[in-house]
Amino acid sequence: MNASPRPRPHRDHDFETLLLDIDVADRVATVTLNRPERLNTFNRAMCHEMRRVWEIVKSDDRVNAVVLRAAGDRAFSAGLDVKESYGQPDNIWNHEDPGELLSPKWQKMWKPVVCAVQGICTAGALYFVNESDVVICSTTATFFDSHVTAGLVSALEPVGLMRRVGLGETLRIALMGNDERVGAETALRIGLVSEVTEPKDLSTRAHEIATAIAAKPPTATQGTVKAIWESLDKPYRAAMDQGLIYTRLGNPLGKAELASDPSAAARTPRIR
Repeated sequence: MNASPRPRPHRDHDFETLLLDIDVADRVATVTLNRPERLNTFNRAMCHEMRRVWEIVKSDDRVNAVVLRAAGDRAFSAGLDVKESYGQPDNIWNHEDPGELLSPKWQKMWKPVVCAVQGICTAGALYFVNESDVVICSTTATFFDSHVTAGLVSALEPVGLMRRVGLGETLRIALMGNDERVGAETALRIGLVSEVTEPKDLSTRAHEIATAIAAKPPTATQGTVKAIWESLDKPYRAAMDQGLIYTRLGNPLGKAELASDPSAAARTPRIR
């Protein structure tokens, strides 16, 4: 008897700037930045749609992990669309950071995010990289921060970047502007990404990683993401105390989830 055909990912939400596909079989949602004609730059519409996507994914029990990718070959994202006004409030004290809407962590979405980067990734695009849990890239990826070259203070993206690659590399990238292009090999060496693939393999590999994560008990993976990210804002001892609380809360639930799906623990790991 032939095996039943594998269900295809389905798209049940309409967005202007994004695509959201949910693979129910693998329990993975794929979010695609979909403005390739604008180098996948984000405008106000994309920011608000990203916030909506995180809410949808967070609430969908069919999804245990997320792939964040981009359409086209030229760019993952060139940051904020400078040709389209973002529309900041007149009151300077109500100034908005677009990163709060783009960020899964600001939106309290703790499902693991695997980010797949190809082509240009610059300036505000670093929000996506900084807020992801696993970042991989293709050999075509180029990371840089164009702010100071344009006469702009680079003050927000480096805060998140510094937590990934350290102070020295962050300052070099931020201060050299367009003159510092971090290629895939350098990105791997400094820890900006954890894996480099050929361009044709990037999306497949990201989905493989997300699928492996999604097969684990979701309470365990989400609790791990939450504990690690929240520790960054706390002194060491306070972070350890909070982590202990999360293990007491999450472990019984995670074990129950594993017991209900014992095949998950037996799946063969993928070795890099």
